[in-house]
Amino acid sequence: GTGVHAEILTYGGILHALGVPDTAGDTASVVLSLPSVDQYAEKSPYFGALIGRYANRIAHGRFTLDGATHHVPVNDRGHALHGGPEGFDTKVWRATPLVEDDSAAVRLSLHSPDGEMGFPGALDVAVTYTLDSSGTLSLSFTAETDRPTVVNLCNHAYFNLAGSGDILAHTLQVDAPAYLPVRDDGIPMGPPLEVSGTPFDLTAPWLLGDRLSAPDDQMEQAGGFDHCWVLAAAPVGTLRRAARLTAPAAERVMEVWTTEPGLQVYTANQLNGSLMDGHGRSLGRHGAVCLETQHFPDAPNRPDYPSTVLRPGATLTSRTEFRFPHLST
Repeated sequence: GTGVHAEILTYGGILHALGVPDTAGDTASVVLSLPSVDQYAEKSPYFGALIGRYANRIAHGRFTLDGATHHVPVNDRGHALHGGPEGFDTKVWRATPLVEDDSAAVRLSLHSPDGEMGFPGALDVAVTYTLDSSGTLSLSFTAETDRPTVVNLCNHAYFNLAGSGDILAHTLQVDAPAYLPVRDDGIPMGPPLEVSGTPFDLTAPWLLGDRLSAPDDQMEQAGGFDHCWVLAAAPVGTLRRAARLTAPAAERVMEVWTTEPGLQVYTANQLNGSLMDGHGRSLGRHGAVCLETQHFPDAPNRPDYPSTVLRPGATLTSRTEFRFPHLST
């Protein structure tokens, strides 16, 4: 009824399109995409993909669990990124359509065998994309294992609420009092730091262009934002707002709600114009912003971070919603 539509691929569980009307009723897809499955397989920097077993980075591709050390193939500056070179973004998921009176959904499921990419335990994962009558797109994650393992799941959509161009004139607010500073290889340096007095203070709305041009060593080494914000504390499983992204002239507004403790904000710093979308438009630097709801990077090696350990008999559950409040005004 709102005019929102979503297109999901079984390859990588990719959110290939998310059409959202603006305040004038004109619809455009607000996620970056590629024209073919072959291009996703060969070239994609995780556009729209489901990420696992471990979203973000594990230092040196190594972690110890219950006294045993496990190794994940490294694929980013000597570290394991997004589950290694053959993560869940490279798999073909099994799809089951679900239709209710007030929503349409698809349940994607995947079996990851014991030892895949070095992770212990066989893991059964399901992710349900649901589009409801209000125009909200939700992702519900579940996972179960037969051996102790570590799991961190997310979706890696690249958002541009204008539908094209860059996101420098977008406004972003992140409901987080702290963030994780990183070394020049993307690995967290230590405990969270308060955002107050830094360009990472997005507790009030800021133009991304203003923040990305602010002098700061963290920003300069990453080429923009590629950091995990530590969301305001809440009881485990509580769905609360993490971020609000607004297009120029507020033509589209998106809120991100999640049960996760962290939000990785990535401003497409590595896009260089070499990729083209299905409309023949080049995809360049700062052409989108990723708002990845997840646990913290390198948590398997950081006992002071929220645990990502999953044990037999337990079920991982997580929920993230992308809401479009401008559609109800």
